[in-house]
Amino acid sequence: MKKYILLCLGISLVFQVSAQTNPAITSWLRNTTNIMGRHYVSGNSTAIQDAVPANVQTVQYSATSVYISTTGIPAYVTGPFLDGNPSLASNQNAIFKIPLNPTQNTGNPTPTTGGNIGIFINGVALFDYRDGVSWNNAQQKLCGGPIQPPCMGDGLWNRDAVVAERVGFDCAKGHPAMGNYHHHQNPSAFKLDLNVISTVCNLYDADGLYVIDSTKHAPLIGYAYDGFPIYGAYAYKNLDGTGGIVRMKSSYRLKTMTTRTNGPAVNSTYPLGLFKEDYEYIAPTTGQTDYLDAHNGRICKTPEYPNGIYCYFATVDANWNSAYPYVVGPTFYGNKIATKVTSITESTTTYNPSTASITSNLTAADIAVFPNPSSDLIAVQLNDLTKTEVVLSLYDLQGKLMDVKTIYPGTTIAYFDTKTYYAGIYILKITQADKTLTQQISIQK
Repeated sequence: MKKYILLCLGISLVFQVSAQTNPAITSWLRNTTNIMGRHYVSGNSTAIQDAVPANVQTVQYSATSVYISTTGIPAYVTGPFLDGNPSLASNQNAIFKIPLNPTQNTGNPTPTTGGNIGIFINGVALFDYRDGVSWNNAQQKLCGGPIQPPCMGDGLWNRDAVVAERVGFDCAKGHPAMGNYHHHQNPSAFKLDLNVISTVCNLYDADGLYVIDSTKHAPLIGYAYDGFPIYGAYAYKNLDGTGGIVRMKSSYRLKTMTTRTNGPAVNSTYPLGLFKEDYEYIAPTTGQTDYLDAHNGRICKTPEYPNGIYCYFATVDANWNSAYPYVVGPTFYGNKIATKVTSITESTTTYNPSTASITSNLTAADIAVFPNPSSDLIAVQLNDLTKTEVVLSLYDLQGKLMDVKTIYPGTTIAYFDTKTYYAGIYILKITQADKTLTQQISIQK
C-alpha cells in the first residue's frame, strides 16, 4: 500500500479548503421545503407518509468542524424489511461533528467498527461490511445478530451483512438497526443494477440516493468518520482528473480455498464471500489507477476537489452489484475524529445559501422518461443526484394542466398515473431552479 500512495504524491496531500467553498459544508441535502419521510409495511405497496422530516435539517460550521443535524430519514421510501426485522426507520435526532480539514493517519490504521462509520449527504448513516454475527467454532454455529441466539463468537469469521442480510434490505439497499436506518453499501436501488439480485422493488418500489451513470463522474454521496469524502462508483481513470470515466474497482479478491481454518466449511450454506475473512487484499500495481487501496479509496482530483483529496468510493462489480468492502474499510485512511454529539458547544455559522443564487445545469440527457409511448404509467427519472427540487408538470395540447409531481433532493424518480387519460400527445414540462425543459409524450390506448 505504501508504494501505491507514493505514486499519488503528484497531488497535494494538504487537504485544506476554505470554509466558504468547502464541499463538506456545501454538499448536504438540506430539507428546506418540509419533505417528510415515507415507509412501506409488508403486504401494502402504498407508501405511508411519516411525521418525521427527511434529509438534513441544518448545517453549521466553525473554523475546524461542520455540524450536520439530521433525522437520519431519507426522502426515498424505506421498508419493508422482509427478514423479520421488526424495526422501522425512526427519527435519530442526531448531530454529527465532522472535521473540515481531514488528515492522513500515518500510524497504524484504525479499524472500522459496527454502527455508524460515516454519513451520507441526506443524513442517513453509513455502516461497514459487518452484521455483528461471527462463527463459533466450538459450538459450530453463528453467534449474534437480531435473529441468532446470543453466544460467544470466535471473532475471526465475521459475517458480511451485504451478503447475509440481503433479503432484509429494502429497495434502496438499506435497513434499520434499532430504528437507525443505514446503508452498508452503494445507496442505489436494486432495480437499477445491471444484474438485479433482489426482487423487493417489484412490490415496494423506491429509488435510492442516486442513479449509477457510467458516463459521468459519480456524485459526492457522503463523508466518512475521518472527514474524507465518499463518491459513487465511477470516476476519472487517472489521479490527475484525466483518462476518461471508468468504474473504480475494489482491490479485494475472494481467496481460492476450499476450507476455513477454525471456521465453517466452504459449502452452499457458508459460501465464499459470506465472511469478511474470505477476502484478501491485492495491492494495485503501477498504472492500475482505477484500483483502490486497502481502505477502498485513493488520492485523486474530483469535480468538488479539483486540487485533489483522498476519496472513498462505493464499489460495485461490472454488473453494478455491490463489491466488498463496499464503501470504507476495513480500516480508515485518515484519523477518525468525527463523532455524534448531543449539542454544539462552540460558535458556529449556519450554512444557508441564497436561493436566488441557485442555478440549474439540468439537460435533456439527465432525464429518462419511460415508457414513451405509454398506456397507463409514465416514469420520469433523473440520471444524476439533484440538490434542488425538480417539478414535473404534465399538460395536454390545449394547455390544460393534468398533474404535477416533484422529484425531491435525495430522490431520483416520480410517476404519473395515466390510465384515465385519453390517447394523444402530451407535454411534460420539467423545471429546476432557473431552467425549464419540455418533452413530448405519447399516450396510446
